[in-house]
Amino acid sequence: MSDGSNRWDAGHYDGEHAFVYEYGADLLGLLAPEPGERILDLGCGTGHLTAEIADAGAAVLGVDRSPSMVREARAAYPDIPFARADARSLPAEGAFDAAFSNAALHWIPEADHDAVLSTVREALVPGGRFVAEMGGRGNVAALVDATVAELAARGYAIENPWYFPAVGEYTSRIESHGFEVTLARLFDRPTELEGGPDGLRNWLGMFGDSLLADVPEDERDDVLGAVEDWLREEMYDPETETWTAGYRRLRFVAVRTDG
Repeated sequence: MSDGSNRWDAGHYDGEHAFVYEYGADLLGLLAPEPGERILDLGCGTGHLTAEIADAGAAVLGVDRSPSMVREARAAYPDIPFARADARSLPAEGAFDAAFSNAALHWIPEADHDAVLSTVREALVPGGRFVAEMGGRGNVAALVDATVAELAARGYAIENPWYFPAVGEYTSRIESHGFEVTLARLFDRPTELEGGPDGLRNWLGMFGDSLLADVPEDERDDVLGAVEDWLREEMYDPETETWTAGYRRLRFVAVRTDG
């Protein structure tokens, strides 16, 4: 079984999967960064949303576990600090007025989220806010189920590598770590996959390493073709040659309490 890790190609991410950070732009409205604030962008990717936070006048630090992402972010925005760091162990006690995260938390194994929430709380000043969006319960369920079923038929025992929690489940978890949740929402966001007829296999190529890790390279094309066949009627529009994935997002705002 895969350990849930993913091999990131930062250039491919920006070129064919820009919707990830583009959809995150309106999340910045909830963050509402102000000049002089110290803000942590957790799982910053290639830094585009980090740069928008900086443009608001905030002092922002972008962190990501992927060295490829951090290199790309530094090259694109040399005046903004970026660092390779793990969300489960940030050495930044009381350093930030706010923490921000878009489309990153669901990559962290469920068992590690208590460590993440505890670390984020410690990184914030009392009253500091945590504004984030992640995959929620049922996110890309058809896509994952079809891939797992196809792999199981071929003898591979694969589980969903992501953590897509329900609203009540995750808000309770947040509040158990010294936050007050002031907003939480689970919503559907059907998302057209870039790449036309190749959109589904491009998506799996970028985000599905952990699903396909045990599949030999010479078998992957057959697997991807079979998954396309599983999902074509449900997800593909032949007139527009577009695949649409059933994204569901969990968005929240939480404030660190003094207790």
